[in-house]
Amino acid sequence: MEVTSVTNGIIIDHVPAGTALKVLQFLHIDPAKTKLALIMNASSQRYGSKDIIKIEDETSVDLNVLSLIARQATVDVVKGGKIIDKQQPSLPEHVVNVISCTNPRCVTTTEHGIDQLFHLMHTKRQEYRCDYCDEEAKF
Repeated sequence: MEVTSVTNGIIIDHVPAGTALKVLQFLHIDPAKTKLALIMNASSQRYGSKDIIKIEDETSVDLNVLSLIARQATVDVVKGGKIIDKQQPSLPEHVVNVISCTNPRCVTTTEHGIDQLFHLMHTKRQEYRCDYCDEEAKF
């Protein structure tokens, strides 16, 4: 299989195998409106297999959101067919409107229009807790 390289855009590499569609969903990238190539279950010496997302004419992605679902992913920024920057996502201290609280008694589930606010409790376990009710986020 041959997929041409990106001239101007981004390449999200080292995405865990089988999760590329979930990554697009969380990043709010619509495959129907975006020029992209999705390579799933590609061979990887480091991980065994991986997914790769190539997006033409896109200049950035939300690294905070990416770190929540594909922490080991890397983002290559491409201009003129050359990689000009390589970015590694890291877990953010605070997350706004990415995770939803599952506690039925939380104010965010009973009152509409309130931002979903979560804070990082434990980096190694990727544990986030709701700012309002302290419920642990489930991924």
